[in-house]
Amino acid sequence: MLSTKFFRPLLAFLLFTFTNAVVAQSVDDILAPFKVGTFAINGEAQVGLVYRDSIIVELDAANAELEKAGSVPDLPMPANMIELIERYEYGLKRRLYEITNHLVLNNLLDDGQPAWIHGLDSVDTLPPIMYPGKIMNAAVNFYTHVNETGTAEEIAAARRERRENRGAPYLFLKPTRGAVIGDGDSVVIPYGRNQTDWEVELGTVIGTTAKYVSADNAWDHIFGFMVTMDISDRGGRPPGGFQGVDWFVGKGHDTFAPMGPWIVPKEFFGDPMENLRQTLDIGDQRMQESTAGDMIHSLYELMEYASSLITLYPGDVLNNGTSGGVGMGTSVRGEQRFLQDGEVIEASIDGIGKLRVNVSAEDSRPQGTGAQLPPVSSYRQ
Repeated sequence: MLSTKFFRPLLAFLLFTFTNAVVAQSVDDILAPFKVGTFAINGEAQVGLVYRDSIIVELDAANAELEKAGSVPDLPMPANMIELIERYEYGLKRRLYEITNHLVLNNLLDDGQPAWIHGLDSVDTLPPIMYPGKIMNAAVNFYTHVNETGTAEEIAAARRERRENRGAPYLFLKPTRGAVIGDGDSVVIPYGRNQTDWEVELGTVIGTTAKYVSADNAWDHIFGFMVTMDISDRGGRPPGGFQGVDWFVGKGHDTFAPMGPWIVPKEFFGDPMENLRQTLDIGDQRMQESTAGDMIHSLYELMEYASSLITLYPGDVLNNGTSGGVGMGTSVRGEQRFLQDGEVIEASIDGIGKLRVNVSAEDSRPQGTGAQLPPVSSYRQ
């Protein structure tokens, strides 16, 4: 009989070999790309796999089907998106690849789908991450967004100066729960506000903990990408008291952080600095369109700067900024134009998908006590 002295080093070797095989899992080993999202199915929020932007697969049920076939060991599935992200590079990615290959090889994504596979229209698409630990946004990180309200000469001079002196990125935080909404939800214009604005952005989802990460190594800490919007209130602070720039009033209202419709793992998207194209439409009017060539600081420079300030954790979101064409600007349309009740915003990023949200306005003054916002058409007096 072999002794435990022999088994322990053998077990350690096998574990090391298996772990590295999992981490080294290649996109070449999968028969179809997938995206991941959170969906309300049978009244419960569930993590699902997305195929062809139209087919939603319940992850728990798909894994149970695979395990029932007897070819893989039991592996519990994540309870939510943050757990999926945390475990992705530690064995879960391999299992999602195995599930995908099982679905493809058995034609389960085509006719005769089991009950745990749904058409997109039959489920409610929720925010992919419920909810990020923090949302970091880059301010004025596209050259076409530099000074959108000046004269042509002022705009040209400001953008020329910025190219010559990029400086450090400017990041700000948005709230998460309360601000985050998903595809099909409504952005709510607060009562008394009339300068609600739009911004389409690429949301980078952090995959592994990062602190003092260099731009050269930032890719290793990314899980994937999604479409986001930075909804903004341009009306300024209420009159009186401190009159500096108030980022919380401008960025922090409920519903002001749409995200979705799902997340694309980075191996299925590629380098955003090479292939990014993001657009935003309101109704049938194109408001914004840009590529990464317009960015002042690269996504990886943003990650380096952010991680020098605060530790980035799995499920945190870093938004890359937006381009020219926002509502407060005059350089694209010649006049300012803000969101109106009943409109529909559609933000799109090639290779990820389209995030659609409705616009609704509060039509009566909220009741209650506390620091109420005054019922005026604009806070600027």
